[in-house]
Amino acid sequence: MRIDIITVLPELLKSPFEASILKRAIEADLVEVHFHNLRDYTTDNYKTIDDYQFGGGAGMVMLIEPIDKCISKLQSQRHYDEVIYMTPDGETLNQGIANTLSLKENIIILCGHYKGVDQRVRDMFVTKEISIGDYVLSGGELGAAVLCDAVIRLIPGVLGNETSALTDSFQDNLLAPPIYTRPRDYKGHQVPEVLFSGNFPKIEKWREEQAYKRTKERRPDLLDE
Repeated sequence: MRIDIITVLPELLKSPFEASILKRAIEADLVEVHFHNLRDYTTDNYKTIDDYQFGGGAGMVMLIEPIDKCISKLQSQRHYDEVIYMTPDGETLNQGIANTLSLKENIIILCGHYKGVDQRVRDMFVTKEISIGDYVLSGGELGAAVLCDAVIRLIPGVLGNETSALTDSFQDNLLAPPIYTRPRDYKGHQVPEVLFSGNFPKIEKWREEQAYKRTKERRPDLLDE
C-alpha cells in the first residue's frame, strides 16, 4: 500500500510514523507513506495557501490551486483508489472503514486546515470524507495519523499475530472481552478460572459472552447495527 498525505504541517505528522508498528511496517516495505508540503505547490513568494472567504465571514479558506497541482501531479504518476479529505463533517471513522481502506493499493489523504478547503476541491477531487469524531481540531494532521494507524495495522504482515486484529474491539460490532495476564492472583483479584481450563471451545464461548455483555453495557448502539 502507498499513502500520500497532503499537509500544511508535514513536521507535525512525521513522528507517529517513526516508532512502533508504523515504523516497522514502513521498514518492512509493507506500506509507503509520503508527505507532501502544500506550500511547495504555490506560485507566489509568500507561499500562500489560504485566502479570505467570498461573501465575508470569519476564518481563512485553503486555496484550490495548490491542492489541484499536488493531487494532479500524484494522479499523473499512478492510480489512486481514494482521495480522502479529513474534515469534522465527514463520515465518522469506524472499524469497517479501516477494514475497507486496508484493502486499497494507493490512497491520498488531504489534511484540512483553517476553516477548510474551497468547496470545489471536494467537488472535483475528493472521493471520501472522514472525521475522527464530533469535535474540531486545528487541522487534519492528527486525524490523518489516526486513520493511517487504524488502516496500516490491518495490512497482512504488519502485526506479529495475524489473528490479533480480528479480535479487536468493533470487529463484528462487538467490544473486546476482558483480558488477563500474570499474576493469577493480584491483591485478591482473581483471573477467571475458565481461562485455565484448557478447554478452548469453552474459553472462546466465555469470551464471546463477555464481549456481548460488555458491548450491551457500554455501546448498545453497536448491537442495534
